[in-house]
Amino acid sequence: MSRLDYAPKLKEIRITDIKKGLGVFSPKPGKPVYFAALKSALKKAGYTLDSAEITVSGTLVENDTGWWLDVAPSGQRFRLDDKNLKQTLSGAAADTSVEIVGNWRTGEEGSVAKEVVAPRSIKKLAAGPKVTAVSLNDAPQANVPAFRFERASFATPERGHYSRAIFKPPSIRLAPIRVTSPGLTVYKGGAVTPRLYFIDQHLGSLDVSRQMFNLAVSYTPSPRVQLEVEVPVSRTSFDDGINSGSGSGLGNVTLWTKYRFFRQVKTYGDRQAAVRFGLEVPTGKSDEPSPSRVTAPAFVRQQLTPINGGLSPHIDVSFSQAGGRFIFGGNVEAILRAERGGFRMGHELRLNTDLEYVLLPRKHDVPGGELFLILETTFVHRATGRLDGNAVLGSKSTEYYVAPGLQYAAHPQFVIEGSMQLPVVRNTAPLVLRNDRNILLGVRYLF
Repeated sequence: MSRLDYAPKLKEIRITDIKKGLGVFSPKPGKPVYFAALKSALKKAGYTLDSAEITVSGTLVENDTGWWLDVAPSGQRFRLDDKNLKQTLSGAAADTSVEIVGNWRTGEEGSVAKEVVAPRSIKKLAAGPKVTAVSLNDAPQANVPAFRFERASFATPERGHYSRAIFKPPSIRLAPIRVTSPGLTVYKGGAVTPRLYFIDQHLGSLDVSRQMFNLAVSYTPSPRVQLEVEVPVSRTSFDDGINSGSGSGLGNVTLWTKYRFFRQVKTYGDRQAAVRFGLEVPTGKSDEPSPSRVTAPAFVRQQLTPINGGLSPHIDVSFSQAGGRFIFGGNVEAILRAERGGFRMGHELRLNTDLEYVLLPRKHDVPGGELFLILETTFVHRATGRLDGNAVLGSKSTEYYVAPGLQYAAHPQFVIEGSMQLPVVRNTAPLVLRNDRNILLGVRYLF
């Protein structure tokens, strides 16, 4: 919508009622408005425009083709067309300044497109410019921040237009924390998501503590496609009871492409599914601690680096369903790992689920201030790893985790989130570090 000639900047759109799809924004003064252009722009952004109501102030004009309304200063002319037009215009004469409320559409007269209003009411105005406004109802956006286009109404400080539009809205929700979301960020926009992880691990007498910073930047060039890059940096400290030490470095950068292939919209919720392809490139530090620093086998020492192997393709299929205050989602991900420096962990299969509940506010009229309760689960099966070209016995694992969390939308474009992942099942072989706790703290900024 922001790419329409008459639309304002995104920050000027104010949401007034999320559930009913009400909002307010001011169009650019002196710009003509077009229903067909609005419908097309919303369709490209993932909306469906069902109907619209417009209020227009201007001057009545009558000619051989019927009644028209001239709007200054845009110079736009609206055709008045309704079976009860004579009755609606009763008492109004040509050259009278009026404000008309009615259904709005773009019609055709021969090969020429015309803006048409079917008047529902008419009110005489004093001559001269008048402040009017435009509002759109039930217009939530495709994603999180999905709600920057939601339920808009717009106003212009000069003679202008006031419209009410009814949409079939997609969901108003944020993305899960650890689980892949099939949703996209804002069409022709994106998100910056910095996250900090605090991870505790152990294996026998070896205690490991990791602090990992992961920066993800995504961009959505179309209503179906999202591009993303993840850059991790980590610091690892260890203590085996005899020796201790630490190391830090860049991890493997991952490039992602997401394609949303299914979406079914309903009021205050939706269903959607997407497939995501990733490529983990070998950019990370691969130097493991020496045996003199850690009394552990080589395969264990390799796990103290920021990487799990070399070039690794990822494939991920995700689904979510939102309705009312509840959101459920999940994803399945497969990772095929290649060796780097003669080391890799085993290929992985991951199954994640996400259950969310909008706890606050109880009266949810405007975006911002939402508090989400989140419970995510993760099942991980890791196959046999390899070292120097040989399979490593004792490197398989099957694990299951739960991660309760909170997510707070401090602003429609700014989210604070956190969760703690705890083990439920850890069927790990003797050469695999065991995860004890994984705390995630992060923010998300939508642009």
